[in-house]
Amino acid sequence: MKLVGQLVALFRVEAGLTQAQLAEIAGVQEDTIASIEQGRRSLLPDLAAILDKHFKTKGVLATAVDNLPDLDLIPLWAEQYITMENEALTLSWYDNQVIPGLLQTKAYAEAVFSNKIPVYSPEEIETQTATRLQRQEILHRSKPPTLSMVIWEPVLMMKLTSDEDHREQLRHLYEMAQLPGVCLQVLPLDSRVHASLAGPFTLLETPDHQYAAYTETQRGSQLISDPNEISILAQKYAMLRAQALTPLETLRLLARLLGET
Repeated sequence: MKLVGQLVALFRVEAGLTQAQLAEIAGVQEDTIASIEQGRRSLLPDLAAILDKHFKTKGVLATAVDNLPDLDLIPLWAEQYITMENEALTLSWYDNQVIPGLLQTKAYAEAVFSNKIPVYSPEEIETQTATRLQRQEILHRSKPPTLSMVIWEPVLMMKLTSDEDHREQLRHLYEMAQLPGVCLQVLPLDSRVHASLAGPFTLLETPDHQYAAYTETQRGSQLISDPNEISILAQKYAMLRAQALTPLETLRLLARLLGET
């Protein structure tokens, strides 16, 4: 990815463009161009084609993308979602398996990828962890997306890491839940209602106010654009928020788990 990023930067400078100007031409965020040039994000095939056309580079970038080593490749569906997540105005996220990726510590993310079957190599774990942590930068922008998350309580109890790292993860959740624009709620284990027994999902709003959804299953992951399917998930999320603890009650729960009350 670093080589492709360096090529993009070289062609941009030769064209006399700033990252902001190239982003406007390509129809993406300036952060996207910066991340690609720094080798922190893969260049997607459709964007490579747009840049080749603008730079008149005769398919150089598209060819480079097509011939990246397997280790540099993140599945296309994941790249598409990550791009949309990076540019989203709002994100609504329910998880009942693990702490949502945007709120994971490094140790927790490493543990998640270390538990993948088939087993990831150490290099793959390192790459996937770095990508996940990079995604979290959107929460610290001057204008971050509005983020709402509902987590099922058993997720907080599962110890994928050492006791010390588990406590660090809970502390991190407590701190992140107090960021401007972040709303964290826990669906308690003793709740007799549960609007999403079918599993986790994410809803997002794009910069042009379109809506999409993302789901993960044992057999793969899926980006959803069908309005009817998105409506169903939106109804589920609205109900989940009503069934969950309030944000203040969630902070109190985290404080109790941390032994601070």
